[in-house]
Amino acid sequence: MSVLSKPYFHDEQAAFTFVEGIIWANGPVCPHCGGVERITAIKPNPEKRVRFGLKKCGQCKGQFTVRMGTIFEESKLPMTKWLQAIFLMCSSKKGVSAHQLGRTLEVTYKTAWFLAHRIREAMRTGELAPFGGQGGAVEADEAYIGRKKNLGPHRSGGAAHKMKVLTLIDRETGRAHTTVVDRMNQVTVAAILTANVAKEARLMTDESPLYKKVGKEFAGHDAVHHARDEYVRYSDLTITTNTVEGYFSIFKRGMKGVYQHCAEKHLHRYMAEYDFRYSNRVALGIDDVERAEIALKGVVGKRLTYQRAGERPQA
Repeated sequence: MSVLSKPYFHDEQAAFTFVEGIIWANGPVCPHCGGVERITAIKPNPEKRVRFGLKKCGQCKGQFTVRMGTIFEESKLPMTKWLQAIFLMCSSKKGVSAHQLGRTLEVTYKTAWFLAHRIREAMRTGELAPFGGQGGAVEADEAYIGRKKNLGPHRSGGAAHKMKVLTLIDRETGRAHTTVVDRMNQVTVAAILTANVAKEARLMTDESPLYKKVGKEFAGHDAVHHARDEYVRYSDLTITTNTVEGYFSIFKRGMKGVYQHCAEKHLHRYMAEYDFRYSNRVALGIDDVERAEIALKGVVGKRLTYQRAGERPQA
């Protein structure tokens, strides 16, 4: 049987039941008063505008659905289409464009674009545990992509006109963490590494001078020299940045082949999308269905309005 034949992709009541089982694993919680007792379900009746999944709290008498306080809030899109969109974005290794999403779900491009950004917001994690906490290896590398807006003509060479990201990969856990930066320099790189990498970790980088000073802050720092065609230290095969290079391979193919263009103010959400899929990939024992369910658990407390979706992230 196909994954897409599951009832919650086609039946609205089944979709609400599925989402409630993930978000309210221990039973419904009233978003108005926080009550968990005497919550009753109201039978849906589209003719009388009684919504699917509507509940009534016996303590504050307020009505609510599982959409409240999540990325689904104030959305008129059926829950079935939300679940289809989440599955498509979680199962597509290099992403799915808003145009493709719109054609598949039969919605407008504007709806699909906003839908995708809300789902990327759900994919964003707030994990605070530093990488390499058990003394493991952490790979770090930077990438330069696209072109910043309103910079005018630029000289050939250099990366001042490009958007910049720094990615960390924890080899032990397989997690990825990417930060979008305005300026790629030693100060910026040092701040990101010291905030996200444990002191007992072994840092793996290329020969870039960006890492030389901050590398002394960790238990070890080894570098491969790409300029000399060295990608693995054959005397010690653990000294390599091939893992993070593989991450960038997926990311760049997706950005160039699927999305083709990304404004700088939206780049942090696209990076959250690629970080999420990489950190929850099949190689770590997580299949497409499980990955979609993990994303669904992240929808709570991340409501995103259309106006906010178009704003630059706060520094």
